[in-house]
Amino acid sequence: MARWLRPLVGALLLLEGAAALSFLHHRYEELVQALFRVQSQCPYVTRIYSIGRSVEGRHLYVLEFSDYPGIHEPLEPEFKYVGNMHGNEVLGRELLLQLSEFLCEEYRRGNERITRLIHDTRIHIMPSMNPDGYEVAAKQGPDSNGYLTGRNNANGVDLNRNFPDLNTLMYYSREISGPNHHIPLPDNWKSQVEPETLAVIQWISSYNFVLSANLHGGAVVANYPYDKSQDQRFRSHRRTVNTPTPDDKLFQKLAKTYSYAHSWMHRGSNCGDYFADGITNGASWYSLSKGMQDFNYLHTNCFEITLELSCNKFPPEEDLERQWMANREALVAFIEEVHQGIKGMVSDENNNGIAGAVISVQGISHDITSGDMGDYFRLLLPGTYTVTASAEGYQPLTVTTTVGPAAPTLVHFQLKQEVVRKPAERKASGTRMSNKALQKKVVPRATRRGTQR
Repeated sequence: MARWLRPLVGALLLLEGAAALSFLHHRYEELVQALFRVQSQCPYVTRIYSIGRSVEGRHLYVLEFSDYPGIHEPLEPEFKYVGNMHGNEVLGRELLLQLSEFLCEEYRRGNERITRLIHDTRIHIMPSMNPDGYEVAAKQGPDSNGYLTGRNNANGVDLNRNFPDLNTLMYYSREISGPNHHIPLPDNWKSQVEPETLAVIQWISSYNFVLSANLHGGAVVANYPYDKSQDQRFRSHRRTVNTPTPDDKLFQKLAKTYSYAHSWMHRGSNCGDYFADGITNGASWYSLSKGMQDFNYLHTNCFEITLELSCNKFPPEEDLERQWMANREALVAFIEEVHQGIKGMVSDENNNGIAGAVISVQGISHDITSGDMGDYFRLLLPGTYTVTASAEGYQPLTVTTTVGPAAPTLVHFQLKQEVVRKPAERKASGTRMSNKALQKKVVPRATRRGTQR
């Protein structure tokens, strides 16, 4: 199917029935009520949980959609949306509430596309990462809201400049052929981040997220990693340098999926800016250090992009329905992108899952790892790939596989234990090394220790 036809077909599927949505701005208590209302209307496919609290004690709530809420099913990918990271950028917050209501209502209607999405994907929706900042912005309202009023958290910190700087570590690691994924955190990282950032880091370290987007405002463009340029010497001069990840073509495809499904993002000319196809490499726009999307890519298995969704950071309520219609298909289509590439189980000879196995793709210097149950998910573009699975204590296994344009290809790995041979006994007298010292230690390529966007 031609690429331009896919959003049209998807939109037609969503027009079977239009859910009755609430196009209002929601203060914190109203947001909580809206989430619990969705959960009560769709109790068998939703769950609400909190990942922690803000500086002022507000819960950071997440609404989960799944046919088995609260349970990770092997080979079912985990997806997340995060909104309102900057408290005064509010459209994403309202869009995620509308998306939650929409998914629930369409599931109840029996919409085939939405039912399949919920049954095949574990979807996590956090409407607000910065509820304290939102309350500051909301007191001013959309008419008189200053450009920065409520942007930061209650401690005055920009949460999208508050994650550990793993880019610098990664650039150095690349020069010395060190780890290319799951870059370890600095020893003192917890003392350097805000409560909201800490909660998110612990959250994304606890779930094996595969794909994600964080929703912002102030521009209209889909932004993809890296956000931080390797050369920071020109930062004061706003020097822009395209800084691609090893998965650059994939990230461009993910960003285009959203921009072309959006009503006008793909046109490129919005808010006085121009971005070809409505997408941009983050550092090519401007370099940003300690951002969330780079952190996801460098510390976890998750591929995250940043969606800038409106010129007006705090649009009036009368504009919310138009914005929802512009973003509805894109929000659904982007979730569906989690179902591509390869996935499978890494197990031992007794079919026990191997957690933390490293999945390497020849020609792409960014590995991912298997989850607690041994299942893995590697997003890839269509093509033929040579893939290796390795784990400490096991012999690595390499296969060649072909990825199609639709569903992910299943590639399972059953690893054999490494045979450790004891050296022959030596009769000669004198000092001998112990068998333990002589044993070969097998180590995989890399092991896990332990964006104004």
